[in-house]
Amino acid sequence: MIKTHFFRLYIPGIMAVLLFTAMLFSPRKVFSGAEDGLLLWFQVVFPTLFPFMLVSGLMMAGGGLAVISRAFGKALGRIFAVSGSGSFAVLTGFLCGYPMGAKVTADLLRSGRITKNEGRYLLSFCNNTSPAFIINFIVWKTLGQKELMVPSLVILFGVPVLLSFLFRRFYLRGDKQFRSPVEYHNNQNHTLNFSVLDSCMMDSFEAIVKVGGYIIAFSILISLCRDIGNLPVMEFLLPSLEVTNGVVMLREGIPDPALYYPLILGLTSFGGFCAVAQTDCMLQGTGISILPYLAQKLAAALAASFLAYLYMRFF
Repeated sequence: MIKTHFFRLYIPGIMAVLLFTAMLFSPRKVFSGAEDGLLLWFQVVFPTLFPFMLVSGLMMAGGGLAVISRAFGKALGRIFAVSGSGSFAVLTGFLCGYPMGAKVTADLLRSGRITKNEGRYLLSFCNNTSPAFIINFIVWKTLGQKELMVPSLVILFGVPVLLSFLFRRFYLRGDKQFRSPVEYHNNQNHTLNFSVLDSCMMDSFEAIVKVGGYIIAFSILISLCRDIGNLPVMEFLLPSLEVTNGVVMLREGIPDPALYYPLILGLTSFGGFCAVAQTDCMLQGTGISILPYLAQKLAAALAASFLAYLYMRFF
């Protein structure tokens, strides 16, 4: 009991002091890491995610979600056992990239469109790397092998789909499919005007700035830790902090394709601890714990790495 109290009281403070000290003695690394993170956010993440954040908010406020539910709800409901509103989270989570799946799930939960159990279930499989990132950055830029595009997409999207059949058993509790809350059906009131646009825009700005803050913070941490990257354990732990930098580290640090390809796909499936932190900040106010999500993403990473290894081994 005393050890637990000591850990909670002093260890976080000690770690913060050590980090602050490292920053004082390595100002160039701090500047370089912050610059890299800021450029990544400004040039890639902001123009990629912000439009989707804004439009998803407008769709939920203006009734566009009902159109999505009618168009895709039945098909996705049969495959994933989600409600009509939950189908929107599935689409955004598979197509838009981190942390859009988590943000849309949290927004649906806060607005009463889905239940908490469905929110937990959606989070377990539909917060993923976008296909554009996989194709452009992973396959073309980093791996440089176009023939790996199809297997990479099949593995990275097939794994969460298959795992959804396992995860749903923990959340459906005997039901065949999730249903939207009754009180939501009785209180649908959709409006779309400049006031709603302003509210959605400010919400999107707040979310994208939080994402940028985490990217910059983790980029600084990676820059500070590169000096101890020669240790064997750090060669695998350091890339796990942030997926964009981590993928490059794995590709440059491991010469054997049969080893770096499974590791890269595992990291891409996991998203890195930066994506976990972004997801956690999107879930604030929902009552959903980040720990089950972390365990589920690690399971997906192991499955993706294993399938990628089998592909390199036999094909």
